Amino acid sequence: MQKGNIGVTTENIFPIIKKFLYSDHEIFLRELVSNAVDATQKLKTLAATGDFKGELGDLTVRVKVDKENGTITISDRGLGMTAEEIDKYINQIAFSGANDFLEKYKDDANAIIGHFGLGFYSAFMVAKTVDIVTLSYKEGAKAVKWSCDGSPEFTLEETERSDRGTDIILHVDEDCKEFLEESRLQGLLTKYCHFLAVPVAFGKKKEWKDGKQVETDEDNLINDTCPIWTKKPSDLKEEDYKKFYRDLYPMADEPLFWIHLNVDYPFNLTGVLYFPKIKSNIDLQRNKIQLYCNQVYVTDSVEGIVPDFLTLLHGVIDSPDIPLNVSRSYLQSDSNVKKISTYITKKVSDRLQSIFKNDRKEFEEKWDDLKIFINYGMLTQEDFYEKASKFALFKDTDNKYYTFEEYQTLIKDNQTDKNASLIYLYANNLDEQYTYIDAAKNKGYNVLLMDGQLDVPMINMLEQKFEKSHFTRVDSDIVDRLIVKEDQKGEELPHDKQEVLSSLFKGQMPKVKKTEFHVEAHALGENNAPIVITQAEYMRRMKDMASIQPGMSFYGEMPDMFNLVLNSDHRLIKQVLSDAETACAEKLVPVESEIAMLTLRRNELQKAQEGKKDEEIPTAEKDELSEVEKKIEAQKTEKENILNGYAAGNKVVHQLIDLALLQNNMLKGEALTNFVKRSVEMI
Repeated sequence: MQKGNIGVTTENIFPIIKKFLYSDHEIFLRELVSNAVDATQKLKTLAATGDFKGELGDLTVRVKVDKENGTITISDRGLGMTAEEIDKYINQIAFSGANDFLEKYKDDANAIIGHFGLGFYSAFMVAKTVDIVTLSYKEGAKAVKWSCDGSPEFTLEETERSDRGTDIILHVDEDCKEFLEESRLQGLLTKYCHFLAVPVAFGKKKEWKDGKQVETDEDNLINDTCPIWTKKPSDLKEEDYKKFYRDLYPMADEPLFWIHLNVDYPFNLTGVLYFPKIKSNIDLQRNKIQLYCNQVYVTDSVEGIVPDFLTLLHGVIDSPDIPLNVSRSYLQSDSNVKKISTYITKKVSDRLQSIFKNDRKEFEEKWDDLKIFINYGMLTQEDFYEKASKFALFKDTDNKYYTFEEYQTLIKDNQTDKNASLIYLYANNLDEQYTYIDAAKNKGYNVLLMDGQLDVPMINMLEQKFEKSHFTRVDSDIVDRLIVKEDQKGEELPHDKQEVLSSLFKGQMPKVKKTEFHVEAHALGENNAPIVITQAEYMRRMKDMASIQPGMSFYGEMPDMFNLVLNSDHRLIKQVLSDAETACAEKLVPVESEIAMLTLRRNELQKAQEGKKDEEIPTAEKDELSEVEKKIEAQKTEKENILNGYAAGNKVVHQLIDLALLQNNMLKGEALTNFVKRSVEMI
């Protein structure tokens, strides 16, 4: 028996391994099984070149667990090792420059993963003692056993073994007993070893017999040694891609379509990326792309390798040019990773362009599902915007689709305002905004449906991209002011009558939390609605942005501002105004007379003070002007109180207000109940 010292103080190295890889301590199984597969692959290569003359036989890598004895064994029939090779690969190379290694990686756990030599020593993350029993394929080699209990010492001795290959035997530590559970190991093998290139078996398959599960003679193979991304696209059928997707994501809907990646210069990359159907929250769908290195699972966090907007895709990427020690700093600086990211973006845009050109009908049918990917890409990557702007679509409220260029041609004659700006009208809810959409269509306008998760930031971006163009939601103003083609010349009510109407309705508006109403009167035509509620485009859009962009959250705290526009041409509004003036005349005449006299005196005082410096105006005149203005405001308040008192008992005023609120889904609770009762009474 040979005893020796590994060459570095293990009281330093093993705590470092456990400390920095603890959150990923399950990685030990991937590392050890991958090593076994690698040894097997190398033997196959030697056999292919004639350097190994023996029979390959069964090359299955086997994983066994013995819960009673507390061991996990990983066995292969690969190259095996001689005593000299154990000394070289286990005792020396694995820890060459160990002090430099510890210093370099002590603050970066991710960089440790996949580091040469750590593959085997990751075993000590879960094992108190590790044995290696191995026999080299070389003629005349003797079987040897290496043992280490995590101290600086090891033993190396000859042993009995009839077959070439290696057994790694882990004597599992007390704090890692979870790994002795079959279900836990099965899960890890499925996760990390599902597509390794050599068969991997975990015990035997089981079946129900006499009311219990019993082992069969058939190996429980956990991997597919030849997944579809390793095959030529010409050898695959549509069903092959769909079946692979179902295997990866059993509970997912069928994908929209897929892209087969296959490039060997200037970097190596294979894989299949799927466009899934996405219905809601973006973040719920991330981390679905699995990254492999030569069919060894690395991670499902591919930020930095795949462009951010494509992290919404599902599927597999395999590249030997992305080593196992994937860290963010590495990804940001590696030239191959940047090339891969650019290549994937190009492949995706080319595929979308191809579908659009060759089968536009199919593209339009899938647009609602594709839209979020394309919009996200256009928002986050300028180069993708340039490509996608040729096939990205607008959908209008009649369910018709247009490219950006086609839509501009469609609306330029009828939706250009007096300043030569093209106005894109849109709605984000067909039902709630039906009346406004209908009014716009009756004017000959086309209305887009923009109800997607990213449509608000898309609108902001497109306004910057499109020359002299503005997007306006169809309910942001009365229809005649959505696209102003010339200065308004309609006959409006006299100012004093507008004030009367405003007072009648303003005081009767319900108190809604974080909501304010501005009441105004305009001539909208006798056939249009008596009241229209609108919300200014800018403020509403800022509040929409606040809901998806944290930096704008202060807009979300501001009250909603709505305009209540009274149609002074409508017979009901005219009737309310006429009835109010008649009913309130006796009270209003003296008040209005007083306001008129006070206003006349205020004008005289203001004219007398024109052109004078403040110190040149007598104090008495200043005081009188201030007193007159206070009296005017007091009389206006009195006038408003008179009108409010009348309006409070006017059922038509309340009915008109409630109808407008109801149409905008703003009538709720007690106000809705009162509306129903009043409607019944009036009927």
